[in-house]
Amino acid sequence: MSTATLRSATQGTAEYDSLLARLARRGESDLDRVEPAVREILAAVRSEGDRGLARYVERFEKRSPSSWLARDYGGEAALRSLPAPVAEALVEAAARIRRYHQKQADHLGGFEYVEEGVTLGSRVTPLERVGVYAPGGKARYPSSVLMCAVPAQVAGVSEIIVACPDTSAEVRAACHLAGVHALLDAGGAQAIAALAYGTESVPRVDKIVGPGNIYVAAAKRLVFGEVDIDSIAGPSEILVVADETADPVLVAADLLSQAEHDEAAYPLLVTNSAKLVANVQRELSQQLSSLPRQAIAEVSVRSNGFVLLVNDRAALISVANALAVEHVAVHTAEPRALADRILRAGAIFVGSMTPEAAGDYLAGPSHVLPTGGAARYGAPLGVYDFVSRTSIIGYDPSALLAQGPKITALARAEGLEAHARAVEARTQPKRNQQ
Repeated sequence: MSTATLRSATQGTAEYDSLLARLARRGESDLDRVEPAVREILAAVRSEGDRGLARYVERFEKRSPSSWLARDYGGEAALRSLPAPVAEALVEAAARIRRYHQKQADHLGGFEYVEEGVTLGSRVTPLERVGVYAPGGKARYPSSVLMCAVPAQVAGVSEIIVACPDTSAEVRAACHLAGVHALLDAGGAQAIAALAYGTESVPRVDKIVGPGNIYVAAAKRLVFGEVDIDSIAGPSEILVVADETADPVLVAADLLSQAEHDEAAYPLLVTNSAKLVANVQRELSQQLSSLPRQAIAEVSVRSNGFVLLVNDRAALISVANALAVEHVAVHTAEPRALADRILRAGAIFVGSMTPEAAGDYLAGPSHVLPTGGAARYGAPLGVYDFVSRTSIIGYDPSALLAQGPKITALARAEGLEAHARAVEARTQPKRNQQ
């Protein structure tokens, strides 16, 4: 049986205050450590194109693909090749994700109105080309392809390119279901560089989305401005909010569902029940002992697994809002009432019968969520990430005559005489502007 346990701190102690402050800063990453190496990769791919991409794929991925971009990637055949339960699950997931994001699209529309001779509006248009990064490495994630590419497809993006090294049948099938137009056979910072700058084989995209390792995160940060990005993704995390009514078996299961992702993942528990803490610790040990990814999950629990033992229900809510966690699972009496008071979270899983895994795979909302406290200001990936907005402004002559003096007054207050004259050239065309 595993001996990995969550470390605990009790509200009202200095240890608790220190732990809460530390967890609130968990989003501070060590991207600077890898930035020099990433800069080298980005510069090489930018200047050398396919040749630079090939060099780093060979160095880091130990492969030499014969071509980089596949538009006929065999997605339909890959779907047929899968075991029926997996294929059916992917089809159902794609359908549910598409329905959910269509609801978002229905509320994205622009607007236009006329006010005193001035036409004002906002026009919403889809991005032209988007890159989706799908991690390889320790696991393959067809679900991430669906969660990133389906919202882009619903938004109306003209071309979706997925970057994933040496893709599996599951990933190719997910690409097919999500309407992906092409596969880039590369990973890491070199794939981000190819998408951001373009090469002879790879067209430049307008935005890059999707999670990746620290090198991918650093590369996305460095290319931001050349292209847009969704966010800088950190380790996966869950906060289980539980009271004395919670089932310790389910609480432990939810904690481990994140701990098995990565050694750096954060499995966190806040509760007002000391008895629950003891029972959850016991369940963690039992469930870990038979987990296939036990080695990864144990490191996560030992390194980043914590319990915050609080005094009351109000403190459960205040801790959740202070930490702004990617996944928040509510295991309490009247869970919806409590969830409605949690204002800062990537996704909230309401009630003990709502496992976080449902959100990862089938529920519908994208599982690409803000991490490391970024839910304070960030949002789940959605259709709104794949559109641009343009302001529309049109003046009738009478409207400019009416507003002209105020516009010119503000322009001259800022020392911008040409701004003022551009107005007066229309409203006072015979004025001597020397």
